[in-house]
Amino acid sequence: MPRLLVTRPRDDAEALARRLDKLGVEALIEPLLTIEFRSGVNVRLEGAQAVLATSANGVRALAALTTRRDVPVFAVGPTSARTARDLGFKAVESANGAVDDLAWLATTRLDPKHGAVVHVAGSDVAGDLAGHLEARGFEYRRAVLYEARPVTALSDAARQALAEGSLASAIFFSPRTARTFVSVIQSHGLEPACAGMVAFCLSTAIAEVAGTIRWRLAHVTKRPDEDSAIAAVEAWLG
Repeated sequence: MPRLLVTRPRDDAEALARRLDKLGVEALIEPLLTIEFRSGVNVRLEGAQAVLATSANGVRALAALTTRRDVPVFAVGPTSARTARDLGFKAVESANGAVDDLAWLATTRLDPKHGAVVHVAGSDVAGDLAGHLEARGFEYRRAVLYEARPVTALSDAARQALAEGSLASAIFFSPRTARTFVSVIQSHGLEPACAGMVAFCLSTAIAEVAGTIRWRLAHVTKRPDEDSAIAAVEAWLG
């Protein structure tokens, strides 16, 4: 059974690992970002017509802070949308996995006259969602609900798997995760191990960061979402 290094935060990684297992792929979960939810944040939902979520962790953090589930949620991709539905949000729509897709969805479906939009996010934000929305006249509110802190070292299990060459591939969902991997792999002196592995990257920006070290192959998925990642792994398996 091929082994794949899953670098997502643990909640998302465990869900992905279950899907990989159905393909006959063993996942080694190695979160490279540690998620820390902020407590006591006042999320201003009064007068808001929608919540915009650029990650599943933003949805989880919001759900932990408020019992309200009536505000429509516009999610960046299918995984965030599934998380919102699972947590009881009543009206959920999904974009195609990228911030620009979410901006297009929001500006197409919403009207600036009908209230503010609240972006639930982490302290590190990719893309310019605020710029897209404000340029079209929306009142944009950003609520920073969590921190995503990069690790400084790999676990013993991950170091051993890389050193013995038992990993066939790794998967990266963000440039920051790929950057963290490159940093820790170099600090451990394990960079040569990647030369025999496939890197699955959910965007060209991620592939550019991962590509600063040598891989057997760096594959960019068709879309920046988990479903596309699963499809890429399935095609790789043949």
